[in-house]
Amino acid sequence: MKSLVETAQRELKELAKKTPEGKHMVTGDIRRLSGKLYRLSGERKLENVLALCGEFLDRRDWAMGVIAFDWAYRVKAQYTADVYPVFYCWLKEYVRGWGDCDDFCTHAFGELLRQQKGLFPQVLEWTQDADFWVRRASAVVLIPSILHRDYAGLSPFAVADRLLTDPHDLVRKGYGWMLKCLSQADPDGVRAYLTAHCREMPRVAYRYALEKFDRETRQRLMAL
Repeated sequence: MKSLVETAQRELKELAKKTPEGKHMVTGDIRRLSGKLYRLSGERKLENVLALCGEFLDRRDWAMGVIAFDWAYRVKAQYTADVYPVFYCWLKEYVRGWGDCDDFCTHAFGELLRQQKGLFPQVLEWTQDADFWVRRASAVVLIPSILHRDYAGLSPFAVADRLLTDPHDLVRKGYGWMLKCLSQADPDGVRAYLTAHCREMPRVAYRYALEKFDRETRQRLMAL
């Protein structure tokens, strides 16, 4: 494991050298490197891959985290409910902002929930977490299921209810984004929800949620 982590660090340093001064490494370039390293590793067993992901995350480096979350998603066909404690630990321990949260939750963690919908009661508890990125995650993690039209057994509106007046702007944007995705699958439900909560929902969440409606509907909702 140590050699793979060291190889990743070395390759990332080389990638950083090629990045123009004053610029950040591009996520797409890191993902391409991640794919190359994954093929070279030869690891395909869930337990081994997740252990390596933990090693990457222990470096507490953004680019290493991108690789870790990418590798975790690559073994999604092997997910079971037993993966939840590992992913939740990562969410609490290593995610420290909206970027990490969204990467992890719209790929690996979101796919786990899509496959294991019985985990939803635990996800609902995240809405009360002290860490804003965990509260944001409670909405964002539903997005893969919603986009696949595979969210039976999940309750996006219950999450929105709990986050409705959350004090953190990024949490408001997160559940607004989730409702925007839901509006493509259940436009009547989201329209009714926005109408019912137009007075109490923070405007940033409200505007996010109605973005995918047609112009006439957007104008009508904004006028409420």
